[in-house]
Amino acid sequence: MRHLLLSFVLILAACAPRGALVMAPQGFQPPIAETIWVASQRGLSGEHMPQPWYSRLDVSVPVDRGPGNLAYPRPDGDPDSQFLISGGGRLADATAFRRAIERDLARHAPDDRDIILFVHGYNYSFAEGVYRTAQLAHDLQLPGIHAHFSWPSRMKPYAYSGDRDAALYSRDGLVQVIDLLAQARGRGRIVLMAHSMGGQLLMEGLRQMALSGRRDLLDQIDSVILISPDLDLRLFRSQVRAIGRLPDPFIIMTSPRDRALQLSALISDEPLRLGNIPDARPVADLNVVVVDTGAFNTGYGHFNVADSPALQSILAQTRDLDRILPDRGGSGPDLIGGAVSRVEQAVQVVLSPAF
Repeated sequence: MRHLLLSFVLILAACAPRGALVMAPQGFQPPIAETIWVASQRGLSGEHMPQPWYSRLDVSVPVDRGPGNLAYPRPDGDPDSQFLISGGGRLADATAFRRAIERDLARHAPDDRDIILFVHGYNYSFAEGVYRTAQLAHDLQLPGIHAHFSWPSRMKPYAYSGDRDAALYSRDGLVQVIDLLAQARGRGRIVLMAHSMGGQLLMEGLRQMALSGRRDLLDQIDSVILISPDLDLRLFRSQVRAIGRLPDPFIIMTSPRDRALQLSALISDEPLRLGNIPDARPVADLNVVVVDTGAFNTGYGHFNVADSPALQSILAQTRDLDRILPDRGGSGPDLIGGAVSRVEQAVQVVLSPAF
């Protein structure tokens, strides 16, 4: 067991290399930049804050990089090869955050006003979450504007339990932020995206909305995407029972070969986590879409959406999930390379690079 714990820590630590906020050189005009609207419940020293604080950060995306590559900055701050901060700053309060997003949305074309919120996973620094949000926005060609919720991860490989507590601590803050985004949305869609342990936080936030009588807010969420969720299956099903009607589509991106989740399941004395179920059968009675990305495993297979250029290319072509679901009028697997089938109430999509 001691060796297992050590392996677990080392593998999960490898999933999140360290990054820090580094400013681009003075006068630098980034050829590619992503604006990230950040709500954070961690203090400057990593402490738990009672309420979120807000900022806007412009992230310079290096030209000299390949898709799927997230190059954290070094002290030299080379903008040609590293992600850097090129502008932005802290906002006064929640009202300033909402109004700034409303102004940003007004500058977008009417069909480009979606709000996509990303919730990071275990062992992330503030900066890493911001850079990861920018990388996903750029590599997946996500439409609209991009927001990030930063919860107070301890940023230590051995602090798995501490991170899980910190994620649960942040439920109220996450709900507040989603409410602000719903107020600012206009006619665009709200898409919530969470990775790994962030999936548990997001599900707890949705559950809290339901239990506190905020069905009005739940109904404004157009889509949920759980990426490699590090979440107990029984807990997930309990959360769904409390939530009731799920946002549609509700997407669970999995990989049966996700080694980080294999070890998470083992250390939890459970056979599986939600993110590494072998197929849609464990959730067949739910209105969800299970997308198996195992054929695109990169590294430990724990964040294929962010790390695999081939998978990103496919997903960038299928922004609207209805295009790949035959029973919703879509064109089926020929569009994506893979297989689409229905398992009771659930839809199962198995992606593959080629037939």
